[in-house]
Amino acid sequence: MTKDYSDKLPTNRIFSGVQPTGNLHLGNYLGAIRNWVRMQQDYECVFCVVDMHAITTWQDPSALRKSIREVTASFIASGIDVKKSALFNQSRNPNHAELAWVFNCVARMGWLNRMTQFKEKAGKNRENASTGLFSYPNLMAADILAYKATHVPVGEDQKQHLELTRDIANKFNNDWDVSNFFPEPEPVILGQAARVMSLRDGSKKMSKSDQSDYSRINLTDDRDAIALKLRKAKTDPEPLPTEMDGLEDRAEARNLVGIYAALQDMTSEQALAEVGGKSFKDFKEILTELAVEVLGPIGEEMQRLLNDEAYIDSVLKDGAERAQAITQPIIDD
Repeated sequence: MTKDYSDKLPTNRIFSGVQPTGNLHLGNYLGAIRNWVRMQQDYECVFCVVDMHAITTWQDPSALRKSIREVTASFIASGIDVKKSALFNQSRNPNHAELAWVFNCVARMGWLNRMTQFKEKAGKNRENASTGLFSYPNLMAADILAYKATHVPVGEDQKQHLELTRDIANKFNNDWDVSNFFPEPEPVILGQAARVMSLRDGSKKMSKSDQSDYSRINLTDDRDAIALKLRKAKTDPEPLPTEMDGLEDRAEARNLVGIYAALQDMTSEQALAEVGGKSFKDFKEILTELAVEVLGPIGEEMQRLLNDEAYIDSVLKDGAERAQAITQPIIDD
């Protein structure tokens, strides 16, 4: 007889994780972190710095520890409430790895072979890729299902992995003749994500790996650095258009208008209604004032937190204990 576990499912639990890559920038904030802060109002949230995912490629241990603390500081400085939401690094809760092995025995090779991210990351050196990189999606499924998370915020690059998570949950439930032991988590589509491009080249995505620090606004930047980078941001000689069509072949203008719109929580059309027709000199002054107002306090708080490693470590320890209090009964079941 099928056993039904519906009464053990949470109703509104979010799981989301981010790799400890360090040097988070404006694109990370607008595309993800800001949205996670807002989700705390409507969901029970579990936020994880996924350091076990990071070691699918070689990591310098001291640099990895530094990056874990930096990502944690960025979450707190951006508004993650560590009393309300569990915030920890993945390796502190062994239930993630334990459940990942179970899922290694549930997922099929054919499923993993279809994962486009593995193909992209392994490239032509597929035979030299680690097995961890290949089975990465099973660990991601374990991250989510260890908490029986009902919802997962996803971007375009993670939709396939969430579908695999749903397949694993469904196969586990069928294999063991249980109903709703693991939920099939729903994606949370965050609307039109702010796609933030390089300040030096509007055709390239803003990236921490760009050689020029002037290409991005780092979350650790102080107010003066933010202002300087925006003043030096590449533009063109024409004033801003008043309609979106006028941004069609103007990548740098489109990027700066998009940043302004995202910081103001409006569409680009609404932004042009406010700033269309202005010269870039005038527009940059407006944008700079706004960016400094929004991002300046985040950078200042991050610097304060990074000078207090003991506090960051205590947050991660407390978050891990709260996280394992959720997952251990599920593992026991």
